[in-house]
This record gives sequence, structure tokens and C-alpha cells, in this order.
Amino acid sequence: MFKMLNPKRFYHAVGRRKFLEFILLAAFILFFYGPMINMLMLAFANEYQAPAILPQQWGFKWWSYVFSQKSLVSSIAQSFIVAIITTGVSMILCIPAAYSIARFKYPGRKMFMLSFLLTNAFPKLGIYTSIAVLFYKYNLMGTYTGVVIIHMINSMMFMVWLPSSAFRAVHRQQEEAARDVGAGPIRTFFKVTLPMAMPGISVATLYTFLGSMEEAQGTMLVGMAKVQTMPVAMYGIVLDSSAVQIGAVFAILLIIPSALMIFAMRKYIGPEAISGGFKMK
Repeated sequence: MFKMLNPKRFYHAVGRRKFLEFILLAAFILFFYGPMINMLMLAFANEYQAPAILPQQWGFKWWSYVFSQKSLVSSIAQSFIVAIITTGVSMILCIPAAYSIARFKYPGRKMFMLSFLLTNAFPKLGIYTSIAVLFYKYNLMGTYTGVVIIHMINSMMFMVWLPSSAFRAVHRQQEEAARDVGAGPIRTFFKVTLPMAMPGISVATLYTFLGSMEEAQGTMLVGMAKVQTMPVAMYGIVLDSSAVQIGAVFAILLIIPSALMIFAMRKYIGPEAISGGFKMK
């Protein structure tokens, strides 16, 4: 005979489990969103003294201070210019490389893919210092070209790995069907292969653009204050003032273009497109 389960004990057990799940979820939300909530609070705090939880006075004092800086508008413009150029040049150079990796098998193909990981496997400052020696030799210090090259070095892994996975997901039979009805190789690529691989390419483009927008160390070293993007301007203004609110204001200003890009490309962003780019076959 089967032993009857006590309903009261069962509901108590379920209730305890739900309560523990709620506690874990609340702790995760606090850990994940707590710094962001604190940043939003500080950005609108005219006066704040720790260890107080809430600011002593609310307002837009530090927003006015940040926007009164003469270098802000030009730094925002330079950030977008550098990010757009970096993304465009990276696509022109990396998408053909990604297609060759996906479609052709040749000796050293996997090592070639792994080589793009090296720029993200070592401390960036050491890499930038080594590159600066070459840039001095070729007069690239303090130029847009030098800054764009630095930004591209950081983004090439994403611009090769993610599109390569997207191209592998396009079945050869679909390309062959287009060829059978008279389409040439170039037309097949632009009408069949490229549109079907666009989700992975879009995710890589998003990573490249956002990574360029937030790059600061390489821009400071190579730009030599002649190319002053928004993160570089933020460092200068924050160091000139001890108010933590200034950093919070700049953080929000940097988040806005990222949020807009993510919203505009939300239909292409998914776990499959992102995780697929890190599988080597």
C-alpha cells in the first residue's frame, strides 16, 4: 500500500522552497542592479555625504557642470566618428576573413582563429605600450588612424568569430540553389549568404561599436590628448574634481548610445547568435 502524503506538510515544503527562491532572486537583483541604482541616484544628487543612504539634496547641479565643459560636445562627436569608422573598417576587413574561415578548410585555420584571441588574452596596457613604439616610428601617435587601429585590435575577435559562425550556419544547398537558377557567386553572396548571416554580423557590429565607444586606455595613450573621445574627457573631468557624481553623470551619458543600439538591433541579438561565434569547427 502507498503511504498517503500529508497535504499540510507538502504545502509547507513548497512554501519554504518558494521563499528560498524569492530570497535568492532578491539577492541576485540587488547584487546585479544595486550599483546601477546607486549610479542613477548619485547622478541626480546635488549633495551626498557617505555613509548616508540617500543624498542630502537632489537636483541637476552636476549635469549642468558636465555640460558646461567646453570639451564635452567635441568629445561626444569624436567618440561617434571613431566608433563608426572602426566598425566600418572592421567589417570590410574581417567579414571576408570570417567567410574564408567558414567556407574553406586550409592548414592553420584554427590557429588563425585563435590568433585573434591573443589581443584579449594579455593586459591591454602592455600591448598598447608595445604598439606605441611602432606608432612613433610611423607617425601614427596623436592621429585618428592610430586610434582607429587600436580600437580595431580590440574588436577583431568578435568581428571574425561571430560572423564566421553565422556563415557556417548557412547551408551550402541554399547557395547552390541560387547558382542553379543563374545567380553568379557575387550575387549569391549578397542575395543569399549575407542576408542569412546578418544576425551574427549584426551582433558582432554591435560589440565593435560599443567597445569602441567605451575604449579609454588605448585612446589616451595613442591619441595623446589630440583625439579626445568621451571616456578620455570623462577621465580628465573626474580627476579635476573629487565629486563622485560627475562619474555617475558620465556613466549615464555613455549608457545612452549603448541602450539605443541594443534596442535598434534587438531582433538580431540572441543567445544562439552570440554563443555560436565561440564554437570552432
